[in-house]
Amino acid sequence: MEPPFARRMAVLGTETAFDVLARALALEAQGRSVLHLEMGEPDFPTPGFVVEAGVEALRGGWTRYGPAAGQADLRAAVAARVASTRGVPVDPDEVVVAPGAKPILFHAILALVEEGDEILLPLVGFPIYESMARFAGGTCVFYDLPEERGFSPDPARIASLLTPRTKLLVLNSPGNPCGGVSTAQDLERIAEAVRATRAWVLSDEIYADFVYEGGHASILSCAGMKERTVLADGFSKSWSMTGWRAGWGVMPVEMARAVTRLQINATSSTASFTQRAGLAALRGPREPVERMVAEFRVRRDAFVAGLNRVRGFRCLPPRGAFYAFPSVRGTGFDSKEVASRILEEAGVACVAGTAFGAGGEGFVRFSFAASRESLQEAVERLQGLFGKG
Repeated sequence: MEPPFARRMAVLGTETAFDVLARALALEAQGRSVLHLEMGEPDFPTPGFVVEAGVEALRGGWTRYGPAAGQADLRAAVAARVASTRGVPVDPDEVVVAPGAKPILFHAILALVEEGDEILLPLVGFPIYESMARFAGGTCVFYDLPEERGFSPDPARIASLLTPRTKLLVLNSPGNPCGGVSTAQDLERIAEAVRATRAWVLSDEIYADFVYEGGHASILSCAGMKERTVLADGFSKSWSMTGWRAGWGVMPVEMARAVTRLQINATSSTASFTQRAGLAALRGPREPVERMVAEFRVRRDAFVAGLNRVRGFRCLPPRGAFYAFPSVRGTGFDSKEVASRILEEAGVACVAGTAFGAGGEGFVRFSFAASRESLQEAVERLQGLFGKG
């Protein structure tokens, strides 16, 4: 008997990358060679000193419930880190630690959005934004990420879409899937437009360390925005800790209390030993993060150059994150057909651009968080499938 699902389940989306991963693993089980460029996961190991901190925490008895908002010393470390990198004072009471950055996104949307409220979302963007927004009853309004702007939003376009019904603006810089990066000047213009409304901002900055030209800028740094911004960040990408499930949010105290209450209802708290590992990451040397970012810059340059030598492909170098988002219109196939052929015929797993919204038609996403050898082989397989450009 089919369960009597609530109507809201019909609007809850998913991440296509996991579907691609499942198909790629099935092909491997049949003996096929598959290059995994579908998942947003660094291929570097978690730094050894972080692993040791987690192991010692397990041995030391950090296996019980902890404070719902996170351990006090970790919240203080996050507050200090965000204050130093975003240039604004942050109190530990403004920090909530969660099992990844994704719960911060979900809980902030649930806390703010009511039926019919408008949420401004990037098109294309991380698919869970739209899924969460619709699940909360929000009305999605999309702003584009023009290719001619390096896939960063136009502040004037965002300003034109803000209305009295706008409850939330979602920003993602550096961005998934395109690697666009918003400048400090653009964020100041966006902040000016937002301040004239009642809207809040949800700023997803999980890729903040992965900027290849210039530096990272945050709307949290703009005057008057700390009082209406929820910043989501975490350990998954920078410290290669995707499976540890540890992230954080920075937000006004009253919002932190609401998000904590939602967390109590959903997950109780973040694993205690994981938080000790996260504290070690924040207090430890930055060299592993910097080394990984430097290596990703080298991979980006080589992989983008290779993609531009594939017939029918055209790729801009992403300014941030670790994704290449080439146009594949020149192949004569749509995004899903290209992604399917690349996997089934060339053994390279990638994600169709339409998995990130209708604006992704004509593009596919590759993660270059893979070895140089794998990326080079992927280019050779693509050239074998489509020809050399």
